[in-house]
Amino acid sequence: MVDDPLTEKIIGCAFTVYNTLGAGFLESVYKQAMAIE
Repeated sequence: MVDDPLTEKIIGCAFTVYNTLGAGFLESVYKQAMAIE
């Protein structure tokens, strides 16, 4: 359980990015997608 709202938003964004893109990309792709999200 996450108590910090900012941490919860960041983790939510990470799940959204991963679920949208899927596996198999380089870290730089996920990094750019996180910045956009």
